[in-house]
Amino acid sequence: MDSIRFNIKAGKQKAESGKLGAGGKIVGNGYSLLFFLLMIILTAGAIPAVAQKKVKLKQADQLRGGRQGEERFDRLIGNVILTQNQTTIYCDSAYFFKKRNYVEAYGRVKILEGDSVTITGRKLEYDGNTKKAKLRSNVVFTKLATATLYTDFLDFDRNTNIANYFNNGRLVDSINVLTSNKGYYNVNSNLASFKRNVHVKNPDYTMTADSLQYNSRSKIIYFVTPTTVVDKDSSIFVYENGFYQTTSKQSDLKLGSAETQDYKLDAEDYKLDDIRKKYLFRRNVVMTYKKENLIIYGQSADYFKSQGIAKVYDNAYIAKVTENNDTLFISADTLVSIDSPDPSKKRLLAYNNVKIYKKDMQGLADSLEYRSMDSTIYFYKDPILWSQDNQMTADSIRMLIKNNTIDRIFMVANSFVVSQDTLINFNQVKGRKMTTFFRNKKIDHVVVEGNGESVYFALDEKTNKAMGMNKIICSNITIRFKEGKVNNMSFYVKPEASFIPPHELKVEDTKLKGFVWRGKEKPKREDVVKSPVISNPGPSSDRKRL
Repeated sequence: MDSIRFNIKAGKQKAESGKLGAGGKIVGNGYSLLFFLLMIILTAGAIPAVAQKKVKLKQADQLRGGRQGEERFDRLIGNVILTQNQTTIYCDSAYFFKKRNYVEAYGRVKILEGDSVTITGRKLEYDGNTKKAKLRSNVVFTKLATATLYTDFLDFDRNTNIANYFNNGRLVDSINVLTSNKGYYNVNSNLASFKRNVHVKNPDYTMTADSLQYNSRSKIIYFVTPTTVVDKDSSIFVYENGFYQTTSKQSDLKLGSAETQDYKLDAEDYKLDDIRKKYLFRRNVVMTYKKENLIIYGQSADYFKSQGIAKVYDNAYIAKVTENNDTLFISADTLVSIDSPDPSKKRLLAYNNVKIYKKDMQGLADSLEYRSMDSTIYFYKDPILWSQDNQMTADSIRMLIKNNTIDRIFMVANSFVVSQDTLINFNQVKGRKMTTFFRNKKIDHVVVEGNGESVYFALDEKTNKAMGMNKIICSNITIRFKEGKVNNMSFYVKPEASFIPPHELKVEDTKLKGFVWRGKEKPKREDVVKSPVISNPGPSSDRKRL
């Protein structure tokens, strides 16, 4: 191997080509021995300061001098090692510009930064004054026990300990693979920032975004722009800001949406726990069921993914779009959606203080159930419905929705229909079971089956005065309506009828047993449709209400 050796002759200096000594190190530059020893003594205190600034050559198989214009450089070949403070540079060959404190390295380039960072590549430009390195081609940046970054274009600033890449890069750790057009990695904080066409691949999901941040030590993803997440079950989530812990699978998110094949969910605050499959949504929650034309609103929602159960509460209500964009609204203290692969098990529950509003239909109940398989709403515990001027009550009521409009209402046990005439008399029909049929969104006729009773006031059409009251008892009754008003009635199976003139009427004769008029309880739209919470403007905070 070639090196430089020293000859001291007649007080003059001369450098000659020769062989390296033990260890293969370049050891001097041709000063006289006496002068050399004197300089060591005089500059002993200054050596550490110089070492802080200058790049030093530690080893090379060959050293050749050269010039580039007026500037001199050393051409280093074979097993080259250069150092500066805690940084060590390895390469196959290099151009070393000592005066400029600058290195161009080629071949198998490797940088060791302390004991935690290793960078490899095919080409390096390093400025020892600014402590900035530019690596190109097959660059691999490794932070010990955290992550590895792959790119062809990497700039590393030793002053700030920040590496940035451009023209595509890929960060890999034990859990995630993140790619983007460009990005930054902070060695001190382990925080990586990704820009442009960001993709995240994980065994449980994939993500896409314009920008994203990731801490390679804590394994936390920070959402800084709208990020689309596709779960392994094809569920789609859109997060706008917040964080997601990829090991514990927990998160705290602001503004976003989730979407499956059956529904879409929007909210302003998310807390996700993928280990327990529990997801919490807060503030202006909107859950849309695509196939049912059904939307659920509320301020809080808890979703238990493994059970397929979503619970919505805090000013919760449902909006179901029916024919001609006429919307049925239902509110309750709590709304529960049950999803299942078995269509017969899919249902929506509402319980405590149920209120219903539609332009031509209002109602109250303690609880209700909507079964999507047969498009039927079941009302439980003291249910009551109003349609135009007609009040309907029964022990239980169910409503059939057909072609997105009310088709029939079934009233079972203690069925009772009451309506007011222009003189505020109460026309009444009761029976064991009643079925109300609708046509063009209005009551067409009612069929009473079993124990039929009727009280009906006859009016003089010309004078609009009461002519008397008809009271009929029979088994079955058919009531026909016109423009929401009773038009005529038919009575079947041994009807018993009596007509009572006005002067013979007693108050107790005007009301059937069980009669209660509850018109004052009829809910208005504002009683059912809740106002959203006003929050800071944002892409998802301006929720459209029907």
